[in-house]
Amino acid sequence: MADQVVQVSLTQQQDYQFKVAFDDGVPPLLADEPAPLGQGQGPSPVQLLAAAVGNCLSDSLLFALRKFKQQPEPLSCQVSAEVGRNSEGRVRVLAMTAELKLGVPADQLQHLDRVLTQFESFCTVTQSVGQGIPITVHVRDAHGVVLK
Repeated sequence: MADQVVQVSLTQQQDYQFKVAFDDGVPPLLADEPAPLGQGQGPSPVQLLAAAVGNCLSDSLLFALRKFKQQPEPLSCQVSAEVGRNSEGRVRVLAMTAELKLGVPADQLQHLDRVLTQFESFCTVTQSVGQGIPITVHVRDAHGVVLK
């Protein structure tokens, strides 16, 4: 049984442009397919999916570090979504890679090993999407040292 229901409303504006409205007074946004289908006036569905994965991973990493009273800010994340054709010739998101970067060197953070082994499992979106799309996650510190 669901603990919560999140609702998003989409209303076509023209062609492939949709106004996306959110609950709780969050400002709406315009989503659109890139040319030649749309006009690229807003993020595409694939971009929104990549943003959701990256945002959730970033939130989970920040939450896990703050539980130990650590200050990793400013965090950044870049997500790449590989789009191609599946075995039936249909266009799909085939894989995703998320590159998270801490705003400080690793040696300034305590309990980092523990955080890095756990934070992904608390990411609601990534764990859900990852059941159908392989998602690779890398974490670097402020000096670019690969931590995960």
